Amino acid sequence: QVQLVESGGGLVQPGGSLRLSCVASGFIFSAWPMAWYRQAPGKERELVAGITSEGRRTDYGDSVRGRFIISRDNRKNTLYLQMNSLKPEDTAVYYCKVRWRDSNYWGQGTQVTVSS
Repeated sequence: QVQLVESGGGLVQPGGSLRLSCVASGFIFSAWPMAWYRQAPGKERELVAGITSEGRRTDYGDSVRGRFIISRDNRKNTLYLQMNSLKPEDTAVYYCKVRWRDSNYWGQGTQVTVSS
């Protein structure tokens, strides 16, 4: 079955950096676009960044463009999110997602807290 396991979250000060990882299994990772989403308390889940199957094209939400970088290593079945210049408003649970065979699959999420 499809499994997505995120890691790398934690507590970081404003202006700091974190790198999230998402290890995928149960499907041909290299064949499918992937995405990162986040959900803050009391808010709807929002798209953070997306990447095509071969990693040639990326897209970002307006609030993170220029600060976050999405990437993937298809040899390792792993999706990454490099987060720089973090702000308190980036505090959220971060999820990776794949839409595979007309169904959305999500990881369990990893908490990112930006606070001094």
